[in-house]
Amino acid sequence: MLKKKKYLLGLMLALLSFVLLACGNESASSDKDESNSDDPDTTETADDSNEPFAFTIMANLHTPEVPTETVLEEIEKLTNTKIEIQWVPDNNYEDRLNTAFATNTLPEAVFLKNQSTFIQFRDAIQDGQFWELDPYLDEFENLKKLKENVQDNTRVDGKLYTLYQGRPLSRQGIIYRKDWADNLGLEAPKTVDEFFEMARAFTEDDPNETGTDDTFGITDRNDLIYGAFKTVASWFNTPNNWGEVDGELMPEFMFDEYVQTMDYFKELHSNGYINQDFPVTSKVDQQEFFKNGTAGIYIGSMGDVVSLYNDAVTINPDVELDVHNYVEGPTGEYGIWAIPGYGNLVMFPKSSVETEEDLKKLLGFFDQMMTPEVMNYAYWGIEGVHYEVIEGRALPVDDAALTDREVKPYQAIEVGEPETNGRYEGYFDYEPKAKSEDLFIDNENYLIEDPTVPLYSETFTRDGARLQQIITDATYQYILGQIDLDGFNAAVDNWKSQGGEKIIQEFNESYQN
Repeated sequence: MLKKKKYLLGLMLALLSFVLLACGNESASSDKDESNSDDPDTTETADDSNEPFAFTIMANLHTPEVPTETVLEEIEKLTNTKIEIQWVPDNNYEDRLNTAFATNTLPEAVFLKNQSTFIQFRDAIQDGQFWELDPYLDEFENLKKLKENVQDNTRVDGKLYTLYQGRPLSRQGIIYRKDWADNLGLEAPKTVDEFFEMARAFTEDDPNETGTDDTFGITDRNDLIYGAFKTVASWFNTPNNWGEVDGELMPEFMFDEYVQTMDYFKELHSNGYINQDFPVTSKVDQQEFFKNGTAGIYIGSMGDVVSLYNDAVTINPDVELDVHNYVEGPTGEYGIWAIPGYGNLVMFPKSSVETEEDLKKLLGFFDQMMTPEVMNYAYWGIEGVHYEVIEGRALPVDDAALTDREVKPYQAIEVGEPETNGRYEGYFDYEPKAKSEDLFIDNENYLIEDPTVPLYSETFTRDGARLQQIITDATYQYILGQIDLDGFNAAVDNWKSQGGEKIIQEFNESYQN
């Protein structure tokens, strides 16, 4: 019994000691917390580091309504950010952008909608009002993947100020009536001579087997760039807007290859293998000739094949289309003109991004955007809700209103392209459309780039469009037989005298620097 009492007494003393020790530790902890709260050098770094980084983006809106934040919330979770997006309707975007710039109210990240908008900010960039990015990109694993040739197209005085949203460098090629070609035993043309023969046969050899003279070869429109002319000029190895001769830049229309292209079109036109009024034909009417079965060849973006087919098949259920890109010119080589390779560009104004630390946080966000997980949210939405994955590609759900409302606007803030950001490519069950996507990539092996894209000419910026009309008119007049080569050269001389010589001089000065 005595032993039991001693045991209980010892247990009670032990418990009392434990309680006193715990109280002492709590008091010490409390004293330490109070001491920290009064010490200005002591901070709650763990909590601060987990706080979302808050910033604002200004972006253009291509849909009628501002999107819901369903997708944005997923992006914020993955990137630990709190993002306010100032959505501005696309048709008002430049006005709003200029107003924000003039009133010094630009947000931290500003998207520029195209190359012309970018050029408008060139003076401000040169004046040091936007952050140069070259010193920082090597710190970011994903941003380093951006294509160097596309980045070079956005440089100002050799320096990089933008992150780009990628675009296929060349979508150009042929869409043609495969059923007509099969009827006539023709393959996709591999040379300009074979292409001419297809245009002739589609005009003269009754490709639709109706027994009547009711078809012609090529449907074209009043556009020397996005119509047929510039693509065919590439086959003839014509420079893309400007080319180099003995170290000097010259405009494309001063090259022999441009004249050869005009001669080619002149022969197509005089033989009736192209719509006779193409210099005044709208894009709508051009496409209608193809959809209704009057013409058999459409030259332009190969991606148009799906919309052309969807309309054509309602008129003729048996219509078959195909796409093709590779057509060799007289030199035995294939070339295709390239765009600069970007859509929207994002820049960071120093007026709102005041420190290197904040710039790096912004770049860190866009670096995270360039991961498949985040970018698939931004571009496709939520898997199982907005799209499904088929054969490693994304197929949007049939509810277009849902994707327009919740997903499509966020595509405007994409950085890079599938090749660099890893997002899903689109899935297309219409085989020619899927083929066109592959041919966009194939075209990158044969690009003819415009050397003046990163250069600057004040006269070109101010007067280039007006002066180009002189050349456009003369090109059409030559093709239609209204002027001869002397007449075309006289138009070139007129272009020079009205400011063209100054453009040549300014581009070359910029080129040499």
